[in-house]
This record gives sequence, C-alpha cells and structure tokens, in this order.
Amino acid sequence: MKKLNIVLALVFGALVSLSAQAVDQRDYHKDVIGKDCKACHDQGLKQFPSDEACLQCHDVDDLAKQTARSEEDKWQNPHNNLHYGKELPCQECHAEHKAKKPMCNNCHTFKFDKHQE
Repeated sequence: MKKLNIVLALVFGALVSLSAQAVDQRDYHKDVIGKDCKACHDQGLKQFPSDEACLQCHDVDDLAKQTARSEEDKWQNPHNNLHYGKELPCQECHAEHKAKKPMCNNCHTFKFDKHQE
C-alpha cells in the first residue's frame, strides 16, 4: 500500500509539473522561437523578459512607424507617445502567455485590431 501511495504521488507530481510547463504562446513567436523559453526570458523563467530581449527581434523605430497615426493624432502612437516617447517598457502593454489590457487604456480609448484582450 505504501508503494502504491508513493507511485501515485510521483505520477500526480509529474502531471502537475507538465501542466505548469504547458503555456500558451503566440503563433508568430512559436514559429520563430519554438520552445526555447530562455530566448525571451533572459532574466529567468519566472521573470518577465527584459526590453533588451524584445528588442533583439523587434525594432522600436519600425514599430513606431507601423503604429503611426495621422498628424492630428500623432501622439496617440503607443510606440512613440507624448508621455513616454519610445521608452515605455514592452511589458506594460504586451504579454505573451495571457492577454493583457494595455496600460494606456486606463485613460485613452485606443482601438488596435491586433491587440485585443
């Protein structure tokens, strides 16, 4: 009976461990990074990626151009805005494994099709 309890505990522990590692990953990152979590999690797996990790693949100037608005709304660009310029930390708006409400939506009502909760 004692051996059975030990075996059951080990099996249960293994299942819990596997489920903790099964995380959602965006398709475009999965295609490029695969399952190499440390490619982004440069500060450890339990920490958010640093901006430097994001900027290895993403160029903030290109992002600012892609999200640019009309001259009238030019400061409503999340990657080059009135409050932070191009210095807003990536993790304030972006999350990989779970949808996140952008920080700016606390005061502004931006509509970005590719960034939904």
